[in-house]
Amino acid sequence: MEIYVVKPGDSVDSIATSHGISPESVIYNNQLTYPYALAIGQALLLSIPSQRTFSYPAHTNGYAYSYINKEVLQETLPFLSTLSVFSYGFTPEGELIPPTVDDTFMITAARSSGTNPLLTLTPFGPDGMFNNNLITSLVNSEEAKKTLLGNLLATLDSSDFAGVDIDFEYILPQDRVPFADFVAQTRDFLAPYGYPVSVALAPKTSDSQQGTLYEGMDYALLGEAADSVLLMTYEWGYTFGPPMAVAPVNKVREVVDYAVTRIDPAKIDLGIPNYGYDFTLPYERGVSRARTLSNHQAVQLAISVDAPISFDEIAMSPFFQYEKDGVLHEVWFEDVRSLAEKYSLLPQYGLRGIGVWQIMSLFRAGWLLFRDRFSIAKA
Repeated sequence: MEIYVVKPGDSVDSIATSHGISPESVIYNNQLTYPYALAIGQALLLSIPSQRTFSYPAHTNGYAYSYINKEVLQETLPFLSTLSVFSYGFTPEGELIPPTVDDTFMITAARSSGTNPLLTLTPFGPDGMFNNNLITSLVNSEEAKKTLLGNLLATLDSSDFAGVDIDFEYILPQDRVPFADFVAQTRDFLAPYGYPVSVALAPKTSDSQQGTLYEGMDYALLGEAADSVLLMTYEWGYTFGPPMAVAPVNKVREVVDYAVTRIDPAKIDLGIPNYGYDFTLPYERGVSRARTLSNHQAVQLAISVDAPISFDEIAMSPFFQYEKDGVLHEVWFEDVRSLAEKYSLLPQYGLRGIGVWQIMSLFRAGWLLFRDRFSIAKA
């Protein structure tokens, strides 16, 4: 497949004709909507007939809430090795709390497509936010851990899950070792039953990195404790921050450079964001709040406001600006160019695969590009 960047005067028909392909394939790959307008600077994925051989097998995981659109799920599952169902909580005593919307259809659909469904375990408090006190109460209580592990096993068996994905964030520094021990205990407990355990890691670049996201995460201990890890290499650009790329590849590479010195690369999945942000300018700390939008919505917005899309050669990410009601906006998102840069890190570092947060909106071109360059491991 080939990436093409739209130039002034281009149309779907002219691009298709010049590349000897059908307009319908351009429309399908890139989810174009009638009347098929394009933005200058928009990156398109074109299906150019060629001989390709797959040389790099890769694992793919996608996170999804149980209220995902069923059509989006069905179209995405063929590209996934595993599906992380988000999410199951727990009480301080170790009782499991299932998602508010029944997830049975997700598990059934995943199994039917040869994708392994994973139970994602998160320490959410009553406010729906990560709660480090809940983490503390669990990882320092043998009784709570015993109860939780028993409940996990029962749910894995009864609901036909294939493993557990542990996503704990904002771990207190004093819980660094107890948390790693909990991950190891979970793996040891579930391994005899054939259930693997993965763990999500905040994007660190050193052992001594300061901050509430990082100090409780010990890459070496967690890499040893789990069967696999996800590097959450996104959210440099985030809801309350200044305008910038969500996952600038120069920053992503810094995390990977560090991670492979502490963890076997064959255990590492690279985090891939499936969204962007619409920021307002000027940025005011504590006041500004960016709007989340899908990659497809970002392109549609650029078309609707007639804004050319630029590409940052350091972050290797697309962005554009527009003005509405006297307010200047800056939008950063992902396209096939930015994803190609991140995908290329897999063979460079010998990584296991990717983990996409999240698959609630379909970005077909990103999946087609990945399948064009890697062979996707299926159950």
